[in-house]
Amino acid sequence: MSGMAINPKRAEPASNGAQIAWIVHEWATQPYFSLVTIFLFAPYFTSFVVGDPARGQAIWGYTQAVAGGLLAITSPLLGAMAEAAGPSKPWITFFMLFCAAGCAGLWIAEPGTALLPILVCLIIASLGMEYTIIFSNAMLPTIASERRIGLLSGIGIGVGQLAAIVALVMALLWLFLPGVLSVPGLVPPEPLFGLSRATHETDRIIGPIAGVWLILFMLPMLFMVPDQASRGLERLQAAREGVRRLIHTLRSARHFRNVALYLVARMSYYDGMNAIIIFGGILASSIFGWGALQLAVYGILVTFFAALGAFISSWTDQRFGSKATLIWALSALMLVFVVILSFDRTHIFFFFEVAAEEGAKPFATLPEQLFTVAVAFFGLAVGPIIASSRTMIARIAPLDQMTEFYGLYSLAGKATSFLAPLLIGLLTAATGNQKLGLVVVLPLIAAGLVMLLFVREERAASIS
Repeated sequence: MSGMAINPKRAEPASNGAQIAWIVHEWATQPYFSLVTIFLFAPYFTSFVVGDPARGQAIWGYTQAVAGGLLAITSPLLGAMAEAAGPSKPWITFFMLFCAAGCAGLWIAEPGTALLPILVCLIIASLGMEYTIIFSNAMLPTIASERRIGLLSGIGIGVGQLAAIVALVMALLWLFLPGVLSVPGLVPPEPLFGLSRATHETDRIIGPIAGVWLILFMLPMLFMVPDQASRGLERLQAAREGVRRLIHTLRSARHFRNVALYLVARMSYYDGMNAIIIFGGILASSIFGWGALQLAVYGILVTFFAALGAFISSWTDQRFGSKATLIWALSALMLVFVVILSFDRTHIFFFFEVAAEEGAKPFATLPEQLFTVAVAFFGLAVGPIIASSRTMIARIAPLDQMTEFYGLYSLAGKATSFLAPLLIGLLTAATGNQKLGLVVVLPLIAAGLVMLLFVREERAASIS
């Protein structure tokens, strides 16, 4: 590797149009998570395809664990191979189509259908999406100046969150509300394309919709964002060079101690944050008796304020830096989470008792209303954490190994994703208390925050 000048930064940033086209890739990728992995397809799969919500949740967890394990094993190697070969767009195109194929395959997910083909499609879709995001993220430092990286990252996250909201609202209006709610000019009399709710076609179409959405909105980036030049290596040469490069990077880990410390910090606080997102709805459902409609509102609320927070962070990141933005956002996240834990049907702020209102409409009681306000502030903290975490790695990783380090960044987000849910389960079982079970996320976030304090916001020198 001595003397190799791989993936140098552009002498001039890309055009404003190209930078906007890069932002649009967030609009393309985020609805997959809201439609497939969180709010719509996942509950359908666990409750109807499997037929047993508890068993379905376990199978869903195992499937995501398999996808995460494969990603953990392969992402650093593929990142190194991509760095050796040069351009990112061929990888993005391949994995985009790979993901779309997996999404399309979810159409077969009828109740009573064999599970294995569905699970394979889920793994294909998950891997394809994660790799599409890894290689798309790695293009950011090559098209934007150092000063604008944080701005574009924050705007991109905000745009992605808004896309998730738009996709959810469209699904509700065109698939699930027709025949249930009549609103002329807004809700059609029957589902889109005449799909049958009785045979779950409205649920099964979610996967193909996510795939089509991904391809359609990735086109601006593929056509308008400039790519790195090819190194002229054949695939086998690129693979060999990638392996050598990865081994060299791992052996030289001491050279990247600052980056490594950041990745460990991010792994810790991200695990805690994601656990709150995943289990927050479960907690609300248990405390307030919320059903699917209320939880959908909860999801849209969190997503909306996360988008707003990401837009705000695009300014704070540019003005104060990624590290400062993360420190303030993580501190706010912990404070808001403690406030969230302070509510139940008959108490606010832990100690103040209120009368329980039996038969009250959703969101009508004071504890629910205050809980909802706290959730909005939680979303405001989540957006900057997502956006500035990505910007931070773009600021401190060596420019000529950016895709490789984005692979490691993704790995840091997946390698221990099982840890927080496992600890929550164990502590909840030991105490018999949901809130005490969730308290375990606070040490994870705090540990990540403390480690972040020792990370220097400066770019690592390349290995020559």
